[in-house]
Amino acid sequence: MAGSVKEFTDANWKSEVLDSTIPVVVDFWAPWCGPCRNLAPTIEKLAGEFEGKVKIGKLNTDENQDTPGSLRISAIPTVLVFQQGKEVDRLVGVNPEGKFKAALAKLGVS
Repeated sequence: MAGSVKEFTDANWKSEVLDSTIPVVVDFWAPWCGPCRNLAPTIEKLAGEFEGKVKIGKLNTDENQDTPGSLRISAIPTVLVFQQGKEVDRLVGVNPEGKFKAALAKLGVS
């Protein structure tokens, strides 16, 4: 993963996402998914911009199937926003950077 983008897996999901003390943005993606590749630069930019304030990462749905299944992820890319271990926002498809920033602003992150 590039720069400050974390790699989330079924194995580290609880420690990295659910137990995080700061908000977490998770991009559910797969290598074969064209729209996922289109979204990647936005995710990387946000990770750099919000480093230290928000944990931003990606979870490969091909390699990790338990977590997406338990969260009812039915299409990719899907981006979930978590705060204090709870899902607080869900953005499906390729969304503009401003939509992600608005989701974070609702949590008081700017």
